[in-house]
Amino acid sequence: MRPLLSLIFLFCALPGLASAQLGIYQHGTVVRMHMGDCTLAHRGFMTTFGPPASVDQESCPEYTLVSDSVVFVIVGKSSNQLIPLAENIDFRFHKNELAVRVDDAKRETKFMIKDMMVRSDWDRFQRHIDEKLRAADDREASR
Repeated sequence: MRPLLSLIFLFCALPGLASAQLGIYQHGTVVRMHMGDCTLAHRGFMTTFGPPASVDQESCPEYTLVSDSVVFVIVGKSSNQLIPLAENIDFRFHKNELAVRVDDAKRETKFMIKDMMVRSDWDRFQRHIDEKLRAADDREASR
């Protein structure tokens, strides 16, 4: 009886272990945010090839999300899609969008992907910017 119960438990727990091993959700950290234009989120086939439509001047949040291997720039669809900065979040791809879950929330929030970059290239780019800023600060201090 006991081996049968342990076998049943193993088969019941196996899908949960497999999904954890597959890593459905990836982990990342939000390092930058600014409010930008909502045109990316509201753009569609007709607005791309049709006449320019009047888009409300609503501001949408734009975040830089850093994961282990890729850096994403994501844009919210409305101004109320906010993510805390310096927060570790879980995300996954869903129909050409990034579905983000913050703090074990019940629902995911979907963001449009504006840009993607390999993490090593992004790190190199950030170091280059930091060096330029330090050089400008040193020139300013020497005056």
